[in-house]
Amino acid sequence: MYQINNTLTVADFNYELPQALIAQTPPASRGQSRLLHIDPQDRLHDLAFPDIVNLLKPDDLLVFNNTKVIKARLYGQKQSGGKVEALIERITEPTRALAHLKSSKSPKAGARLVFENAFEAEVLGREGELFDIRFPGNVLDLLDQYGATPLPPYIQHEADSSDEQRYQTVYAREPGAVAAPTAGLHFDDTLLQQIKAAGINCSFVTLHVGAGTFQPVRVEQLKDHTMHAEWYTVGQETVDAILQTRARGGRVIAVGTTSVRALESAAHQGGLAGTKCPIAHSADTRLFITPGYEFQVIDGLLTNFHLPQSTLLMLVSALCGLDTMRQAYQHAIAQQYRFFSYGDAMFIAPRA
Repeated sequence: MYQINNTLTVADFNYELPQALIAQTPPASRGQSRLLHIDPQDRLHDLAFPDIVNLLKPDDLLVFNNTKVIKARLYGQKQSGGKVEALIERITEPTRALAHLKSSKSPKAGARLVFENAFEAEVLGREGELFDIRFPGNVLDLLDQYGATPLPPYIQHEADSSDEQRYQTVYAREPGAVAAPTAGLHFDDTLLQQIKAAGINCSFVTLHVGAGTFQPVRVEQLKDHTMHAEWYTVGQETVDAILQTRARGGRVIAVGTTSVRALESAAHQGGLAGTKCPIAHSADTRLFITPGYEFQVIDGLLTNFHLPQSTLLMLVSALCGLDTMRQAYQHAIAQQYRFFSYGDAMFIAPRA
């Protein structure tokens, strides 16, 4: 495992963002976003998102994260009558889950919680900051019926039926995420068909994005940060697609930082020497990618704009370089790009 640069601090990844540039709603339809292209010479180009087709080459491989956002937010009350809000972080068994709980006083093991005036759940104990909760039935079924889409903390409206559809990729298949892999939100079925018609291949990994993706880095030096864990799966079909792409001279382009983490985590488990290819693997990952990291699999990245001082911004900086990242973000702010989950996108082209 690589050593994190011990001179890098969280302050190196700070920037000032006007509140008005935080996108509160998605564009009228998918694909209407803007696209900032960082070319191989680090020049910046202002484009429309559908131009991504022209930036890719036949035999390139796009790797998407097909995780599906679950309705992970529940509102209820404790036996005392006090209000409680739950955000399911991970389903551990069909009837059990780990969750963040917000209440005036943390419930203890054995406490019973009534959610949505519909069902009762029991707190079994704690695992660090998370609460182990047993539900009276299948967790996914109960969430689907009573839960709410867990919008990010910087989006200021309650989730509605529109968010249920738009805070989800069109190719979402595997339920388990509490935050969307937002680079994928720009794609609709028509654009995916255009991509395939251009000879560009598509493959999928799964990484269940956790609420930790929004947590600030609470240490000064990056080397002291402990990355949150997220479950990922890279299947043999995707490994084979990467090998075929390499054999044809194509490039591997990750759609979103979560696809990067899945591919690079699997590569750290092994792979064929000299192939820039991971092995098929499923596990928790705590891989923390910062400048100085040597990428094992990906050549380029399509991503949204990320929070100041976030681990996602650090990952992006590792690929394009800290100075280039700063220039790109300053340009995006000056040109009034829309930021974060419902915002615009950036394509970091493979280096020449």
